[in-house]
Amino acid sequence: MNAYVTAPPPQIAVPVQGGGLFPVRRVYCVGRNYAAHAREMGGDPSREPPFFFAKPADALVTGGADTPYPPATENLHHEVELVVAIGQGGADISVETALSHVFGYAVGLDLTRRDLQEQAKAARQPWDMGKGFDASGPIGTIIPAGDHPAAGRITLQVNGQTRQSGDLADMIWPVPEIIAALSRLVRLAPGDLIFTGTPDGVGPLARGDVLRGEIAGVGVLETRIT
Repeated sequence: MNAYVTAPPPQIAVPVQGGGLFPVRRVYCVGRNYAAHAREMGGDPSREPPFFFAKPADALVTGGADTPYPPATENLHHEVELVVAIGQGGADISVETALSHVFGYAVGLDLTRRDLQEQAKAARQPWDMGKGFDASGPIGTIIPAGDHPAAGRITLQVNGQTRQSGDLADMIWPVPEIIAALSRLVRLAPGDLIFTGTPDGVGPLARGDVLRGEIAGVGVLETRIT
């Protein structure tokens, strides 16, 4: 019988409201999915189809734990997002049936080493080290799906001051269309998470900052940058 030659990595999991853990397989992210944010990042929301990048599952920070300020950056940015937890997998999922594949929702932060991302963009290189670094994905408790939030306020406060404020209804590509588009590129599976994009107002963070992200009907995420 073959045996592992090193200890296998731990299963990454996110707490679920009411009890239990959601085991994470993959973490996908949608780029520039709010028109105002697309414009502040130099994009044109009227012309751009949805595009995706990924974070490693072990980049998640759960349970309200502190988030360490990462190395190799002088410009760490916050991006508050609705996160979709996939409970039923599939490929070529239709828009009409997409919500039946959702287990629940959470508040997440797509932390970004903006200087590294901009350098990669300028050199036409991958964004991985700007987006997929250690502790780059704080996430709150997953709320099992009852109603599916197509609208609702999404906000981020830093040290009690509002930095980002928008509405889920402002998404260029709403959740069903995101799931359908992504499932045409990869086969989704239970345990996948999808970060769905951020409203405008992204900006820099410093050590000691206290972040509070909130989405109406979904919940709250709190973390401190250390």
